[in-house]
Amino acid sequence: MDRAIDKVRDALQARGLRLTKPRRLVAEKVLSARRHLAADDVLEMLRRDGTPVARATVYRTLEMMKECGTFDEHDFGRGRKVYERAIGRPHHDHLYCIGCGAIIEFQEPEIERLQDQVTRRYHFIAMYHSHKIFGYCRRCGPKAPSGDKAHDEPPRHQDTKND
Repeated sequence: MDRAIDKVRDALQARGLRLTKPRRLVAEKVLSARRHLAADDVLEMLRRDGTPVARATVYRTLEMMKECGTFDEHDFGRGRKVYERAIGRPHHDHLYCIGCGAIIEFQEPEIERLQDQVTRRYHFIAMYHSHKIFGYCRRCGPKAPSGDKAHDEPPRHQDTKND
């Protein structure tokens, strides 16, 4: 964790910002999480620890860390953004269950190879990408709409849950 915090501090300093105590508390929660966290999740975790941080500070810090490249932000279409550490972990993509909100991370070298092939074909210089597949997890699959309807349904509004 210390090396990750050092990288956060360095990224902030490169932008002329300091790693204040509240920012550090927020960063530590996201860096140590084993799941994707929304701002409200971070707020609740800090409150449970007896170290409350102002709601505005949490939101600003998450945005700041995203801009610095230390956190990744994801919007799975449920009306709230979730965050995960970007530093010290390999690139991965996501499967998102539109039934229960489960987020499943995966790595697939063949997808990466195809993306590289496409960018070369179009003489496109890719800087980053985010690959998300929306569908139904093993638990929700039996409840999924049949046929092509599954591709036409917009995501239902539920809280994000993680497996």
